[in-house]
Amino acid sequence: MKIAILDDYFDTLKSLPCFSKLKNHDVTVWNDKTCQINVLAERLKDTEALVLFRERTKITAELLDRLPNLKLISQRSVYPHVDVEACTKNNILFCSKMQGGSPPYATIEHVWALILSSARQIPKQMHSLQNGNWQMGVGKTLHGKTLGLYGYGRIAKGVEQIANAFGMNVVWWASDTGRERLKADNKNVTKTREDFFSSSHVISVHVRMKPETTGIITADDFSNMSKDALFVNTSRAGLIANGALIDGLNNGRPSFAAIDVFDEEPTPKDDPITCHPNVVATPHIGFVTEDEFENQFSDIFDQITAYYEGEPIHMINPQVWNKNAPQK
Repeated sequence: MKIAILDDYFDTLKSLPCFSKLKNHDVTVWNDKTCQINVLAERLKDTEALVLFRERTKITAELLDRLPNLKLISQRSVYPHVDVEACTKNNILFCSKMQGGSPPYATIEHVWALILSSARQIPKQMHSLQNGNWQMGVGKTLHGKTLGLYGYGRIAKGVEQIANAFGMNVVWWASDTGRERLKADNKNVTKTREDFFSSSHVISVHVRMKPETTGIITADDFSNMSKDALFVNTSRAGLIANGALIDGLNNGRPSFAAIDVFDEEPTPKDDPITCHPNVVATPHIGFVTEDEFENQFSDIFDQITAYYEGEPIHMINPQVWNKNAPQK
């Protein structure tokens, strides 16, 4: 099959053990980022199977309508960036293995890298030292402080384990069903949403991006945070109401933020969040480790192999396969 892989910025995938799963196919890897439909349509005009690198490129109906040879899209996890209806209309099978198995340790570790960098002012302290100065301020200790975790999934559970090792108190908030599961597991759920935001020294959000979760973190939530609180987001920027975080930072609630996800990626040079003095920002690298890539793309390449062998797995729109499957 003619396979195309988009957005492998550092040409990493070819060096992974799992890449050998595609050895019998004609594979083209694109390392740059483009959002131009005409460019993508030209690059992918002969492609039969398309591999997506998380949500780096939106797969729209306009693009899919111009890819007559495309038969399969393979990726992993959630897919707000893919027009599934347009896939079905164009007889393109869409396969995506949802999260399962071991937790994504790369993201869990990055949450703590952001928290520690923020609490101990590491970027600013480094900048001061590199400019010939010495200490520029006084950091904060995490032991004995309260960590608020919003959402109850595998990442949040992993973050909790490390918080316990640091001697932090952990409180929780989630959806109605999430809070029921938390209570069943004897977790410390705050009485109200307001209590959750006001009592936490650090808040980390771990919620899937879906239409019903868009903008769930509001300006009112930030106004309930204390003036010395840290807000951490490694999930999705769309979980925060438009403009609420930058307004909150400018108003001093929260006093600091650690952010790995943004409304526009890559971010513009003058992005107000990345340029804010009270923000530690990283360019969506929570999942960007060789080990995590091996885990994710092994699953993605397995989906291609299964399709090629006539036994597709993790189908999101199985009606396409039911319609086009070869008769045995």
